Amino acid sequence: MIESLKNKSNSIALIGSSNDPRKYGNKILLDLTKKGYTVYPVNKKEKEIEGLKAYKNIEMLEEIPSIINFVIPPDEGLVVTRDLVEKGYDNFWYQPGAESDEISEFLKINKKNYIDDKCIMVVTRLSSVSYTHLRAHETRHDLVCRLLLEK
Repeated sequence: MIESLKNKSNSIALIGSSNDPRKYGNKILLDLTKKGYTVYPVNKKEKEIEGLKAYKNIEMLEEIPSIINFVIPPDEGLVVTRDLVEKGYDNFWYQPGAESDEISEFLKINKKNYIDDKCIMVVTRLSSVSYTHLRAHETRHDLVCRLLLEK
């Protein structure tokens, strides 16, 4: 799934997108769109996020996204994940803090592609991020995403 990020024509649905600049649902959206990715903000309350049409759920999108990225609490994420798996979706990505053992086990049992231990913002700029930062995300704890750029 990480390989699909090399092709920027692949789309990303961001569940938990936000207009609040303090939230990662906003930071990730801005980061990925700035890098040239097609991102579909998914938020059941908003009509527009950062100038982009917001969708209440994945089924409302104009296309099937290449990656479904989660930046919502794990208990909500599990409910959404179960629904999406039942509807045949694949390629799930859980931001640090959005993952859980229960979600991972469910996806494993259902033979779905998923990532639950990496920040998509970091992975999309691997060439400029230090090894220390990547190791921090491997812990799978709710870590603040601080870029330690190598000069």
